Amino acid sequence: MHDLLTTTPQASQNPSAEPSDAFLRALYEKYGYVLMRFAARLLGGDWHRAEDVFQEAAIRAWQHAAELDPSAEALRPWLFAVVRNLVIDGYRVRRARPPEADDGGLGRLPVPDGVDRALTTQVVVDAMRDLAPFQREVLLHMYYMGRSVSQTAKVLGVPPGTVKSRSHYAMRALREGLSSRGLSAA
Repeated sequence: MHDLLTTTPQASQNPSAEPSDAFLRALYEKYGYVLMRFAARLLGGDWHRAEDVFQEAAIRAWQHAAELDPSAEALRPWLFAVVRNLVIDGYRVRRARPPEADDGGLGRLPVPDGVDRALTTQVVVDAMRDLAPFQREVLLHMYYMGRSVSQTAKVLGVPPGTVKSRSHYAMRALREGLSSRGLSAA
């Protein structure tokens, strides 16, 4: 540990550079690749996370730049321990948090916005206009107003058999009209 605690000789080589800049440069040159390779191996080959781990280790070393000498051999095991601990801490954090949901599928979920219903209503109204007035009248009373055959017959002043006949032919004509407009009547 004694050879870790020295003044940084790099600052005397380049008086214009700050000691911490020189420290980081020396740290990256001497240990950068080997520490990233070590971190990547611990992370199953994930080089992006390995770079993040190495940068965090470099920040921790930089925070103690006044006490550490990057050219000292005793720094190497300390850096490897920091990298290993960071990887373990990251693993523990990911295990403690619930898995994050992927938002990609949310854009494909159907949202009831009423557009389909409005378009269908418009097509049905348009197809109803093609019916004969007496057929349209029977359908309105029976399906829109919810009246029975006998109630519709009373209101219209026609026999119940006529209401049944008109509703049958009206429904057949409506199905054909909807089919020609691209809708299938249920």
